[in-house]
Amino acid sequence: MNIANKLGTCSKCLAIGSALILMGILAGRATAQSVVKVSGTQGNWQLTLNGQPYYIKGLDYGPDLKTTQSTTNAYAADLVATGANTTRTWGTGSTTANLLAAVDKYNAHVVMGFWLNQNVNYCTASNLNTTLNQIVNWVNTYKNDPGVLIWDIGNEVILQAQNYFSGTTLENDRVCYAQFVNQISQGIHATDPNHPTTSTDAWTGAWPYYAQYSPDLDLLAVNSYGGICTVQSAWASGPSNNGVSYSKPYIVTEFGPSGEWEVPNDSNGVPLEPTDLQKAAAYPNAWACITGSDGNGAAGVSLGATAFIYGNKNDFGGVWFNDEYTTSMTRRLSYYSQYKMYTGAASTANQPPACQSMTLSQTCNIPPGGPFTVTTDFVDPENDPTTFNIMLSEKYINGSTSLSNATFTPTGPQTFLVTAPNTAGVWKIYVYAFDGHNDVGIESASFAVQ
Repeated sequence: MNIANKLGTCSKCLAIGSALILMGILAGRATAQSVVKVSGTQGNWQLTLNGQPYYIKGLDYGPDLKTTQSTTNAYAADLVATGANTTRTWGTGSTTANLLAAVDKYNAHVVMGFWLNQNVNYCTASNLNTTLNQIVNWVNTYKNDPGVLIWDIGNEVILQAQNYFSGTTLENDRVCYAQFVNQISQGIHATDPNHPTTSTDAWTGAWPYYAQYSPDLDLLAVNSYGGICTVQSAWASGPSNNGVSYSKPYIVTEFGPSGEWEVPNDSNGVPLEPTDLQKAAAYPNAWACITGSDGNGAAGVSLGATAFIYGNKNDFGGVWFNDEYTTSMTRRLSYYSQYKMYTGAASTANQPPACQSMTLSQTCNIPPGGPFTVTTDFVDPENDPTTFNIMLSEKYINGSTSLSNATFTPTGPQTFLVTAPNTAGVWKIYVYAFDGHNDVGIESASFAVQ
């Protein structure tokens, strides 16, 4: 799924052509280049970092990099505190220097993304050489930084092409794109032979294109959510779907709870968002399929993953996927689930309130400006006093991913009288439970104003 659709904005998809004048300044910023290799034989591969085995335990990086170095350092410290050794970006530019400087402090590494536009016809575009040269320039800028792990070319372009093209044009575009990815990979390898290349897409159906037209890539890569446990079987089926597997290993560059595009609709006809508890459980369940600990054969083929997402946006997609709330680094259940997933032990830190149930006195036919009651059952593991806030989303009315404060009055323990908006349509309501220890639980539901 497109990152912009998941999070509402794409601040991390940095423009690869920006700030070229900084390259000469940044080029000499580090000298202890890492050497990363894909080693092994068919079905028994591993990544090595400076000659030592390296399995990716990662979180995709969501916070804005246009901030102070100290702020990025704090985010990096918080990210690696989960046990993660890797993060991933969707774009590489001048501000990537902040992230690399931060991860270098904590001996972590970055899957370095290069954003390629999804609405381009790669058979007819006239500026591809410029794009290729810009990418190679950024590789030259950062290749000596010890934090560089892998170069990741593009994100979900082969799948998303279906939103812009059809028929023969679509098929030709996908072939041309995969061929262009191969050219970029060749250019990267010529400049930097010490780091592998890959290209991310959102379905394993893109892999046959890479297998045929992008042979220079060292790895396959995929973003997968609800279908994550089918990835290994797709790899084993191979590019011809005949049981002759692919000849290269893969990494997973996004995984997490089922997305808006995968879940059933609720009674109001909008996607039913998983609960906080379900979201938290989705990460270790997916990790078992990624690592092969469930016996699916992924061990030695899947070389690790970066989970979606170490993020802090309080908007529609942020509530759905982020493991934190706003820039205060207020942690959610998913953060602690990721900690246990990567460290193998439950965190001993204070835990967020977890909602056991949430009910609305009325979910449809609410008059504009009319009252309805919301009742929640948040349980705090440490019995901390809990404070509440309620916010609303009108995404299913006008497409906006921002949230607004609801008008509400507490009428009893975890019972709130909410005033419906005046605009007709299906709204989302979010109840936030804060425990006073920088943790928050969030639960959501829909209601229809008519």
